[in-house]
This record gives sequence, structure tokens and C-alpha cells, in this order.
Amino acid sequence: MSQPASPLPDRGPTGRRSAKGALGSAPAKRVERPAPLRQVVYEALAELIVNRTLEPGQHLVEADLAEYLGVSRQPVREALQRLQSEGWVDLRPAQGAFVHQPTDEEADQLLSVRSVLETYSAKLAAARATREDVRRLWELQNVGVTALTEDDTEGLVAANAALHAFITELSGNAVLAELIGLVDRRVRWYYTPIARPRGHDAWNEHDELIHAISDGDVDAAEQIMAKHTERTRQAYHERPEASRS
Repeated sequence: MSQPASPLPDRGPTGRRSAKGALGSAPAKRVERPAPLRQVVYEALAELIVNRTLEPGQHLVEADLAEYLGVSRQPVREALQRLQSEGWVDLRPAQGAFVHQPTDEEADQLLSVRSVLETYSAKLAAARATREDVRRLWELQNVGVTALTEDDTEGLVAANAALHAFITELSGNAVLAELIGLVDRRVRWYYTPIARPRGHDAWNEHDELIHAISDGDVDAAEQIMAKHTERTRQAYHERPEASRS
């Protein structure tokens, strides 16, 4: 899997853009080291995959990743092995490591589970939210609308995750929050390519949802969230790349 750091092509043996090509256009992100280095490198690589700096199918070369993160190859190798065990990376004999290319079935299963969890979360939130909670929801909504206006994909994904996370927090159900937390990172991965095309509709649906929570209308909140998450699932399957995969 290890290859010389230089010279290297910007595209791997499959013709896809390599990690070197992707990272070359991004500012270097030296990792900080207060936590165990292997954990810090794992988190950094996982986030590069989630935000699609490292795209599905992309060749991952240890030397390039180590140089980009400012670390040795060993923690990168360990991180890639962990990412492989969690389904983020595929290790191919005699070829190396590649970002996992999710199937539509994988995405469908996860987004369907997410819909069930978040629909129940919205119902509970509507029954418990205070005026201060609703004020915070509108603040998060405004952050998302601003990102939408600025055509900021990364900002949209982050704002969407923050709003949904706060609704989960308002549910007051620790088990539910833990389950949603388990799928959150992968949901962000799937949401990134549809954040802009889903933009206006998604944030209009958020607006309706916040009104329902503010009114304490548990039935409306439940129904709006169910439709909202289902439309996100459908949008993922209808994205332009889906017809080519």
C-alpha cells in the first residue's frame, strides 16, 4: 500500500483522481496532537472523506496523506485499517486503499433508519421545547439560510447537521440521541452531494418544522420530519451521479 511520496500522478490506476490530486488543491491541515495521534489522524481522514475532499472511489496513498497531515506513515496506516473496518475505505490487494463507493442500497438503508429516528425525535422535541429552545432553532435556521444564500456547501452540511442535532437534544431521550449519533457522520457524507440541490426545499421544510415545534404540535412535527427525511432520501437517489454509478 505504501508508495513513494514523489513523483506521483494526480490520478490513480483506475483513472480516478488520487488523494494527491485532491489534496493538492486544498490547504494543508496539520493535525494537532493533544489526543493519541492515531485517533487524531483517524478523525482527520474521516472528515476529509465525509466532506468529499477525498471522493468515493479515490485512491489513497499513505505518503500523500502523511505529508498532508504532517505525520509519519504509521498512524496513517493504522487509521486506514480502522476506516476499512468501519466501511469508509476499501483495501484492495496489490492496488492499495480507496475511499469506499457506497451503493444505493447502503445509502437507502441508512437514510431509512435515520428517518425513523429523527421523526420520533421531532415528535418528542415538539412536546418539550421552551421559548429559549425555539429561539435557538431559529438561530440555527438562519445560519443555514445564510449558507444557502452564499452557495456554501460545507456550511449547508454543517448547519443542517447542527439543526438536526439540536432537535435530537430537545427530545430529551439519551438512547435516541446515541442511536442518531451513530449514523450522523455517514448521513453527512450522503447529504454533501445534495446539499445545494436540496437547499431551498430543505430549509423551507426546516422552517415549517420549527413552527410546529414552537406551537407544540407533536403530530405536525412528526409528519413534517417524516416528509423531510423521505425527500432527502429520494433526492440522494435522484442526484446526477446516481445515473452514472
